[in-house]
Amino acid sequence: MTIIKKDVAVLKNYIGGEWVDSLSSQTLQVVNPATNEEIARVPVSTKEDVAMAVKAAKQASQTWKKTPVPKRARILYKYHSLLSDNHEELAKLVVQENGKSFKEAYGEVQRGLECVEFACGAPTLMMGETLSGIAEDIDSEMFRYPIGVVGGITPFNFPMMVPLWMFPLAIACGNTFVLKPSERTPILANRLAELLTDAGMPDGVLNVVHGAHDVVNGLIEHKEVAAISFVGSQPVAKYVYQQAASHGKRVQALSGAKNHHVVMPDADMNKAAEHIISSAFGSAGQRCMACSAVVVVGDNEPFVKALSKKADELCIGNGMDEEVLLTPVIRKEHREKTLGYIDKGLQEGASLIRDGRKEMDDFKEGNFLGATIFDHVSPDMTIAKEEMFAPILSLLRAKDLDEGLDYIRQSRYGNGATIYTKDAKAVRQFREEADAGMLGINVGVPATMAFFPFSGWKDSFYGDMHVNGKDGVNFYTRKKMITSRFDF
Repeated sequence: MTIIKKDVAVLKNYIGGEWVDSLSSQTLQVVNPATNEEIARVPVSTKEDVAMAVKAAKQASQTWKKTPVPKRARILYKYHSLLSDNHEELAKLVVQENGKSFKEAYGEVQRGLECVEFACGAPTLMMGETLSGIAEDIDSEMFRYPIGVVGGITPFNFPMMVPLWMFPLAIACGNTFVLKPSERTPILANRLAELLTDAGMPDGVLNVVHGAHDVVNGLIEHKEVAAISFVGSQPVAKYVYQQAASHGKRVQALSGAKNHHVVMPDADMNKAAEHIISSAFGSAGQRCMACSAVVVVGDNEPFVKALSKKADELCIGNGMDEEVLLTPVIRKEHREKTLGYIDKGLQEGASLIRDGRKEMDDFKEGNFLGATIFDHVSPDMTIAKEEMFAPILSLLRAKDLDEGLDYIRQSRYGNGATIYTKDAKAVRQFREEADAGMLGINVGVPATMAFFPFSGWKDSFYGDMHVNGKDGVNFYTRKKMITSRFDF
């Protein structure tokens, strides 16, 4: 049951440097997942709200795109400093509206800071290329230019990091931005906008419009929006990609995942179990790089015992408690959906070796579910195929690495995969044959740093240029080629 508070603030949109009431009177609750207490209300903005934000961004772009690149970088340096000064406050906001542990939230803020650090390198990132003498007395040069107004649509699970994947690099490249944060975690987005303004960013360079479907479609359909960057579920990612591309926009749409971790017989079983527990159950499994399927190679009962033991030792509760790792899922509706997956796993013949439902009774409030582990899961089972975004781990048995790699190839998703082993030959085979874009060798969460692209494969990504790294720079810029003759 949601605890409704009186006089809860209704969030405003941030358009053209001003906090503006939405044109819509409809609002949604923003709830603390650990208590189900209402902490704010978020407007369900309209396409007209989007049009206002795009107009402000378009007007700002006329000056911002001509702003010297080093000056853009200096504003971002100041922004980085302000974010750093408010690191703890930002992490607490993440815990409050997302529910993850403070340790996880603090780390998320750090990863966001690293994205801003990368964007601060704009003078180098925006450099073009030249070649003297492509023909007799003819030289050629390439310059980078911004693409215009960019729309960003971000998910609930990383309310700090994912927006900072997008708008700092976009504006460093001379674009202006309209951000639609998740309606489940909108508070932090407003704080990010406040701090960017404090850093000296001109009005209209970053705009925030809260809402749901109408805001998404408003960004997709608006003719002045040149590109869409999206992170979210697979069905929505596919929709955004298809619709935005049909409107002539550049699109990068990061989608779902089903990340496999392969445990070889020679692995350090305790360390492998420790990394997998953290990867699978940190943030309640609500990460696109979370381990959700473990391929147990050979007769490896010591690993299964070590995994079960560490799962039993997990501390579950409110994310502000220091020892907690396993926190609530985002909404009670999502927990109900997760319970349906547990029922489905049992119906399809998987062995439930740890039932997290038993720990639900320990929490009268909040959307808690204990660590749940299925064994003897086959690749054709629902829990082995679908992204559940929940604290459920599936163990698949394989006779050797070849069979384990085949399990990975069968998945429609290709975000990440990890192997635990000391065998260099197995590492090389895994590196060459694992069908995923981000691989880990004895690493629980093989997510890339901001200077490398976040490069999911298959149905984990729609588009051509990924977020972050050189891909991100290419996505947010267009190239102009100059060919010059000097004997004219």
